[in-house]
Amino acid sequence: MKALFISNDPNLFDPNSPVRARMQTYAAAIGQLHVLSRAHPKDVRAYAEGVQEGALILTAVGGGKLGSLLALKRKARRLVAEAGIEVVSAQDPFEYGWIAHEAVKGTPAKLHIQVHTDFCSPWFTRSGVMRSPKIPVPFLNKVRLHLADTILPKANGIRAVSRRIEASLAERYGNRIAPITVIPIATSVTLPEPVALPPHPFSFALMTTGRLEPEKRIEDILAALARITKLYPSAGLFIVGDGRSRRGLEKRVRSLGLAGKVVFLGWRTDALGLLRSAQAYIQASAYEGYGLTLIEAALARVPIITTDVGIVGEVFTGYEDVLVAPPGDPAALAVHIVGLIEDVQSRKTLTMSAERKAQAHLASLADQPAQIAQDLSRTIAGILA
Repeated sequence: MKALFISNDPNLFDPNSPVRARMQTYAAAIGQLHVLSRAHPKDVRAYAEGVQEGALILTAVGGGKLGSLLALKRKARRLVAEAGIEVVSAQDPFEYGWIAHEAVKGTPAKLHIQVHTDFCSPWFTRSGVMRSPKIPVPFLNKVRLHLADTILPKANGIRAVSRRIEASLAERYGNRIAPITVIPIATSVTLPEPVALPPHPFSFALMTTGRLEPEKRIEDILAALARITKLYPSAGLFIVGDGRSRRGLEKRVRSLGLAGKVVFLGWRTDALGLLRSAQAYIQASAYEGYGLTLIEAALARVPIITTDVGIVGEVFTGYEDVLVAPPGDPAALAVHIVGLIEDVQSRKTLTMSAERKAQAHLASLADQPAQIAQDLSRTIAGILA
């Protein structure tokens, strides 16, 4: 089988990256896998004409956002024609779904769409509710929703990374789309030694990690911390990650009177080691497709507070493995923080249960490359999932 993946992950061109290793396992299962992706300028120079490593062939394009999308489309069409591609799989039903659709148009190749984001969630285009801060969402999300509505009904095969996404797609599209195959994100988490947090005055240190973007709703965590700070003045928050929202978050910290209680650490390669030194992990995402950080936090053996997103309800059960709050509800987050501060036994029970669930989930993904290859083969053959 010959497949083409349309991606947007510059880490593909790092020989030591986990995503590169994952693509190599997919290629071995598929037969021949071309991966076409946007890349950093130095990688474009090295991979512009394609670099083959066994069954994996990597090709890079560069340029600005619009220019690179058009370049991806041109190269994808060329590859389909010249390499005998049988199926083109896009990493999302938005811009890359459109590129994949254009690449297969007028050819025998089949269109396969991967859905990693729960874009059917109302929070994909919602800025907030009465109980939460208003956080502007990108206007592009509305455009992407329209693109998904156009592309998904044309797909010959669809892969979702969680049961939550499968259910939301079924609710929105019904039988207007192809049957959905659920294949979670395979990951291999190597648990590092604990890394000491920077010097701090906190007796209870919360940590959140990831991109600082509107959908992560870090503002809700700050609002929750502000609610409890008078009763629990020694509670504090470490934020690991960076993104467009950082400056606004720093301003909000000052406006809420949380200076000295929130520490921005930026991007850290040792984030998982740092997490092992925290007292709890907290996330307030408006929506998630999967939620890898929940798996990592469970394996790091820290209790978890999370919104009801991603694999919550599929891998982790609320109040058995993790403490769950609705998206956009700082008051509920605050209640859970207080619960963990006051109940040491619950912290231990939740931690042990979440770790067991995470380990069992990862063990079930051992044959993921074979599942990916089988899903693509069914798409080519027109066999229903």
